[in-house]
Amino acid sequence: MSATKRVQQWATLSRMWYLFDAQWQDPFRSAQTLALYLTGQNKPIYHPLNDCGDHVVVINSKEVALRGDEWKKRVYFHHTGYPKGASWTLAWQLHEKDPTMVMRKAIFKAMASNLIRRTNMERLHIFPGSEIPEEIKGNISGQIRPVMPVPKRLTGYSKEEIDNFPKVFDYPNDYILR
Repeated sequence: MSATKRVQQWATLSRMWYLFDAQWQDPFRSAQTLALYLTGQNKPIYHPLNDCGDHVVVINSKEVALRGDEWKKRVYFHHTGYPKGASWTLAWQLHEKDPTMVMRKAIFKAMASNLIRRTNMERLHIFPGSEIPEEIKGNISGQIRPVMPVPKRLTGYSKEEIDNFPKVFDYPNDYILR
């Protein structure tokens, strides 16, 4: 076996570490992409009974963005196993308690419901901010592209770009807002 083929085979069979920035991303659309990496479906050797998934490090999970008023309407269910142990929690309340939980539950739901799902979830590392421990940061070898484009803030545009932006109409100088 040639040296290049051997390295290619090692890279295919080894577990890679990927970084994903969840800032301004929809957790449910992102979860579908991240589930592919956790289960190994992005590799050519994938098989449903084969445990070949990669590690995924998610940063800025406290900055996820849900569409519309989904923060107020999405409900998460939990049951303790005891009688009358059911509880329903709104998304914003769950996000206040633990900023990583909305993303973790979205990824758990996006993965196939089988016996390997909990093992695959152990390879998911979610952090609420951008700070990552050094032992994890040293392992990261790739980056997953964001699912949605991150919008540019108004402060990110130069004065020239703002002035050259097409206007529908100009307000008169004596116009008063009430």
